[in-house]
Amino acid sequence: MGGSAVRVLYNPAAGSGRGTRAIAGIRAAFARIGFVDVRSTERAGDEARVVAEAIAEGIETLVVVGGDGSFSNVAGPVAAAGAPLRLALIPAGTGNDFVKNLGLAGGAPAVMANQLAEALANGSARERRVDMGRIGGHWFLNVAGIGFDVACNTFAERLRPLPGAPRYILAAFAEAVRYRALSLALDDGAMRPHLLAVFSNGALFGGAFHVAPGARIDDGLLDAVAFLDVPRWRRLPLLLSALRGRHLGDPACTHRRGTTFRVRCESAPWIEVDGELRRTPSAEVEVVSVPSALRLITP
Repeated sequence: MGGSAVRVLYNPAAGSGRGTRAIAGIRAAFARIGFVDVRSTERAGDEARVVAEAIAEGIETLVVVGGDGSFSNVAGPVAAAGAPLRLALIPAGTGNDFVKNLGLAGGAPAVMANQLAEALANGSARERRVDMGRIGGHWFLNVAGIGFDVACNTFAERLRPLPGAPRYILAAFAEAVRYRALSLALDDGAMRPHLLAVFSNGALFGGAFHVAPGARIDDGLLDAVAFLDVPRWRRLPLLLSALRGRHLGDPACTHRRGTTFRVRCESAPWIEVDGELRRTPSAEVEVVSVPSALRLITP
């Protein structure tokens, strides 16, 4: 590969600055094998510009250092363009949920960069095709949700000094006692009060919740998991069961797999898309799976 074949993109804000703290070691790892093209996002939503430039300049592999939001914001434009650009993900965010599906979470970013750089240099890097999803026109890589997780995400922003998984868990338990259920209908079902409707490409969300234990990122399907509203005294036990992935047998939960879903709400809902909040344009939202949308490489 030529020196311009690999580009590294990092999000300085990821993981409360974890990406910035790690970038010196990451830069050194790729420089050792001749790749010195390292760039950072400059503002929210900047990933789309970087992806467009990488495609136009013939970059073969874009290495993304960040969290679930960064990965999603890069993956969406790549999938939308139908580009052959390969992505490699180095987790440096808060929850790092998606990369857990790849078995990559847990290592120091600089160590993972060394492993990836070595694999690229000696030709041992493995490629796999993975799916994505779209909800109300927004792409998602790991999970999209309507309801309770939107409130949790907002509350978690107020707990920034805390690390990832504990922050989301604390936010979830805090919101459990005060959240007002959202009326929605899934597909042809009746409108009923729900705590949450989640559409999962991957198995985990919120840093630790096994919301869709059997979900696979390469099966062409999404897992739709809906939680009906329950009395407040039932909410905490339900959340605890979701932490362990044991909630699907609860009468308040429904679970199905499919390629397309339709959600109806009373008004255009806010949605959580890979940890970031988005507004949908209408009260009826379509959710679709996009099989083999991305080329991912791992060491």
